[in-house]
Amino acid sequence: MLALDHITVSARSLADGVAAVESALGVRAPVGGAHPSMGTHNHLLRLGPSLFLEIIAIDPDAPAPARARWFGLDDPASATPPRLSTWVARAERLDEALSTIPGAAGPAVSVSRGSLTWRISVPDDGSMPFDGAFPTLIEWPTGPHPAAAMADLGCALLRFEVEHPAAEVIAESLAPHLTDERLIFRAGPQKRLTARIATPHGPRVLV
Repeated sequence: MLALDHITVSARSLADGVAAVESALGVRAPVGGAHPSMGTHNHLLRLGPSLFLEIIAIDPDAPAPARARWFGLDDPASATPPRLSTWVARAERLDEALSTIPGAAGPAVSVSRGSLTWRISVPDDGSMPFDGAFPTLIEWPTGPHPAAAMADLGCALLRFEVEHPAAEVIAESLAPHLTDERLIFRAGPQKRLTARIATPHGPRVLV
């Protein structure tokens, strides 16, 4: 029912986030676009034909949205310093996934960036399940995955580690629906996400 779709770096400013990722990977993520309904903007780095890295921040030039922003970005401490904040899993039938997978948090909302519109799970208060250790769920429109149109800069995800006090609970909830050998769940004292990424400069680690 689910597939690993993208990993997300949150930052207080997009420039800070892009610089942090470039420092870690040696690759500069290209511009993505703006999300008017959320008051955010992003840069995007392809990690495969249907997988990418997103760097996201509040857009200072956008009006404040009528609702809480996604990925907990309204919390002043949510993205200081820039860091991997959560990950996103793709669902073919988002409503079914939200109603059947323990831990998944909705509701599903429609979001757009330019001409692209999709549905994604965003609680009304903008929070993330298990503080982002559990994936946000997304449903793309029919057709090629957005990553297919992104420039291939020679990066690929090798491993994604999710550390959390409830890691076992998260893994058990997702196990019947998501199988990906790159995903590793570990129990730990607090949430920590770590991505090992192949780059033109060799394997690099992003946290």
